[in-house]
Amino acid sequence: MTVRTRIAPSPTGDPHVGTAYVALFNLAFAKQQGGEFILRIEDTDQVRSTPESEQAILDSLRWVGIEWSEGPDVGGPYGPYRQSERSSIYKEYADQLIRDGHAFHCFATSEELDQMREEQKEQGLPQKYDGRGLKLSQDEVQKRIAAGEPYVIRMKVPEEGVCVFNDMLRGQIEIDWAQIDMQVLMKADGLPTYHLANVVDDHLMKITHVIRGEEWINSAPKHLLLYKYFGWDAPELCHMPLLRNPDKTKLSKRKNPTSINFYERMGYMPEALLNYLGRMGWSMPDEREKFSLAEMIEHFDILRVSLGGPIFDLEKLSWLNSQWLRELDQTSFILRFVQWGLNAQYLSPAIEHIMPRINTFSDVVPLAGHLLSGMIDVKVDDFTHKKLETEDVRRILQFAAWKLDVQRQWDRDSLFEVASGLAKAMGYKVGEFFFPLFIAIAGTSATFSVVDAMAILGPDLSRARLRHAIGVVGGPSKKEAKAWQKEFDALV
Repeated sequence: MTVRTRIAPSPTGDPHVGTAYVALFNLAFAKQQGGEFILRIEDTDQVRSTPESEQAILDSLRWVGIEWSEGPDVGGPYGPYRQSERSSIYKEYADQLIRDGHAFHCFATSEELDQMREEQKEQGLPQKYDGRGLKLSQDEVQKRIAAGEPYVIRMKVPEEGVCVFNDMLRGQIEIDWAQIDMQVLMKADGLPTYHLANVVDDHLMKITHVIRGEEWINSAPKHLLLYKYFGWDAPELCHMPLLRNPDKTKLSKRKNPTSINFYERMGYMPEALLNYLGRMGWSMPDEREKFSLAEMIEHFDILRVSLGGPIFDLEKLSWLNSQWLRELDQTSFILRFVQWGLNAQYLSPAIEHIMPRINTFSDVVPLAGHLLSGMIDVKVDDFTHKKLETEDVRRILQFAAWKLDVQRQWDRDSLFEVASGLAKAMGYKVGEFFFPLFIAIAGTSATFSVVDAMAILGPDLSRARLRHAIGVVGGPSKKEAKAWQKEFDALV
């Protein structure tokens, strides 16, 4: 048997360090066993999935040093490797489940399901599908389908008993079937949910080991039941511990930058970031802290993974990065620095804004040094403005952060439209509104357009600088946050 593992990211946002973390352990396990590691794009969420997000995932994983032998960009014998291109395959298997009596049509509307959950909540019952679709006769089902009523396909789940399965790290796990919902397998738009597509694709792509985050433990019974319904052998399951913030909460962008692109733009070496992710819950046999991907693969043993939630600590990452930096010779250091910050691709968009504003080359750094910085060292006094109170600055920064957190189109015109529209909605003149953004992003208002700077810096570093500035001036209290969020929601 050839060991085959996979990573299956959803292209719905910024490339997450958690994706790289799970991908690394899948890669290390497969390669240590002489197997193959593949990448599959799970874009069943057609509303949120974008080609730009997919490309960012591919680029960022490659930047950090992770390569795959099969995928949407390199092909392979089990393609296509995008779920959106495999719709006919999923329909075939969903129809098979219907024919074999393992799934059923559900015509319940969103309003009916909301009412069902509300009634269950009032009665103190678990909030899950109540099986109403199972009570329909076959004749009624066919009539409603013929009449064009929208429906989903749900899987049947036992009402009693326990699902028992083995996890490579955790041993035997038991979950009561009473806790498992009758999962939607095919949505009303004809596209599969993750659960059906995941099982079908893993089987057809001959995945032997599924190594994923522990948040998927409660979904394992659904997946294993589908394997049983289809008569397929299930892969080995391994649920990795989640990355944690220093306060032990799940890693989140509000407490720690989570985008891989942030670490690239901050100037971390990809080898150091990959090394650090490799230390998340795992260690080399000799306990050394600095090691390469090749060394990790050579010594990898999945059973050395600790189930304690690994802490993602920026200070520790920075220290490890310094060890990698100091091992470079001077020529390599210069080349790597130029490649990071002084390359034509990154600087070219800034040149048109810099050249009209300088008299000598020495003027460049004061004008555009923020393009080669990480977090900007700002103080409360830097945000002083003759027409803005501290309360105004706090609200502007927080509202802008909320708005830009969900902004997917990241070019200067889109950013200006969004920011100026928010300024108008909040009742500020554009110049007044933009002042705190200049300080947060550039550290000064004596530079070129802040939206041009944000477009060059990219969304990850720009958002991180905004959150940093909010921390400096004082973010909203819990009471303020609720009130501000209501006001923000009304504006947008």
